[in-house]
Amino acid sequence: MPSEEEILSKVQETLIDALGVDDDEVGPEATLVGDLGAESIDFLDIVFRLEKAFDVKIPRGELFPENLAASDSGFVEDGMITPAGIEELRAKMPHADIDKLAQDPKVENIQDLFTVGMICKFMEKKLAS
Repeated sequence: MPSEEEILSKVQETLIDALGVDDDEVGPEATLVGDLGAESIDFLDIVFRLEKAFDVKIPRGELFPENLAASDSGFVEDGMITPAGIEELRAKMPHADIDKLAQDPKVENIQDLFTVGMICKFMEKKLAS
């Protein structure tokens, strides 16, 4: 199994290639959308590239859960993620920092969960299983 440093390096290379960003921008705390400019279509490309880089299969929605903030999901009310929504995120994204989101559960803050470090934690768990 690769070390944390090796995983970080591969994740960084993957994001640099997928998003066309400079290597100094891709630190563990960098957010994919806010800091690196990723758009929804990029998330599919990132998953594909991670699968190739790490020789794993990542089922759709496992790394980046879909439709959690949909208005009909029951997890959003008045632009805020409900306590049930926070618990659903914890269940679906054990690799993400949900506590930070829980402090300010605005729907638009969901994108801040998607960091370079979150992808590294996901890959560590994926490779360990």
